[in-house]
Amino acid sequence: MKCIVCESYAFAHICSTCKTTFLSPALYKRTLANGVDILSFYKYEEIKELLFTKHTDLGFYIYTILAKLSFKKFAKEFHTKEKFVSLAVDDTSTGGYSHTAILNNHLKTYNIQPLFNKLRATNQISYSGQTRLFREQNPRNFLLKKFKGDSIILVDDIVTTGQTLTQACTKVEEQSKTVSFCLTLTDASLK
Repeated sequence: MKCIVCESYAFAHICSTCKTTFLSPALYKRTLANGVDILSFYKYEEIKELLFTKHTDLGFYIYTILAKLSFKKFAKEFHTKEKFVSLAVDDTSTGGYSHTAILNNHLKTYNIQPLFNKLRATNQISYSGQTRLFREQNPRNFLLKKFKGDSIILVDDIVTTGQTLTQACTKVEEQSKTVSFCLTLTDASLK
């Protein structure tokens, strides 16, 4: 097969050279209006084409590669005595898999426990390419199932305006839990 980044022949969807040359994650920080920090691993322009595979069969493999390079690496280096629970934002399966569940799954370590199917949007309107006003007028209306754990890491693939993560934080805090920070693959404000 060919590497989808450089089109060289490879044994994987993305060759090892491209993984180290083009997909080495950095850590970018942004703060939501509610004071919660978002840590992102890539600038949007760096992985934009890869993100377009999200709702395709290929997307499963691409998101798994990106999760191993960023989320898994972060989790291995995140050493604290405090125990955390990570929740994927709206990890509903579309096209046979959930991209946020893939990211969340790669956080599993001795101090981070990924939970699944806990935070679901009841409003399934697509936010893709929409304005902040549209997002504010069409809230996600999250449903949060009960779970154990008080220190929460929210997981999503892209942060654009921050509306989805802000709404998710509000829902989690309604259950007297604390969102410690959010993790995303990319921040659309980083070009």
